[in-house]
Amino acid sequence: MCCVVLRAVVDSVEYEVEMSDKHLEIRRYPSMVLATVYGRSDNDAFSILLDYISGNNTPRRKIPMTAPVISSEKIAMTVPVISDGRSFSFVMPSGQDADTIPEPRDTRVKLEAFPARRMAVVRFRGRAREKTVREMTSELISFVGGMGLKAKGEPSLMRYNPPFTPGFLRRNELAVEVVQ
Repeated sequence: MCCVVLRAVVDSVEYEVEMSDKHLEIRRYPSMVLATVYGRSDNDAFSILLDYISGNNTPRRKIPMTAPVISSEKIAMTVPVISDGRSFSFVMPSGQDADTIPEPRDTRVKLEAFPARRMAVVRFRGRAREKTVREMTSELISFVGGMGLKAKGEPSLMRYNPPFTPGFLRRNELAVEVVQ
């Protein structure tokens, strides 16, 4: 008896590991472009972004899916609050820049270019439940301080697996930009 295992092949963002301590790392990421939706639930934002990479863009071209998928809840810094601060992003394929990525036809999708950055990252397995994310955030911030670094901005949750992946097989990370 033979069985076939189907697996989605998804490119991942490449990075350079500067320092590693068990499940914590300091990494250097290259510049990248993110397609982002603000102020929506993760499920709604995922659907909007999936529609975008499936061809709801000009010139109606499919864009390969990449990992990780990044979500965050940012603290509003201005008044009035126009968005609830939630963001959900797909990383665009490497080698693409803001000039070569297809333009979204849906105005809820925003393309944003980010320069190369140095990030502190904590890896964890399982479902990214609120309690786990809080615990990992605390561990990440302690690690950053212990390394004599400062966090720049808020941590973001990075997920690497499709929603149908069993919890014990899921790869998740929390990352925050760091400076000296």
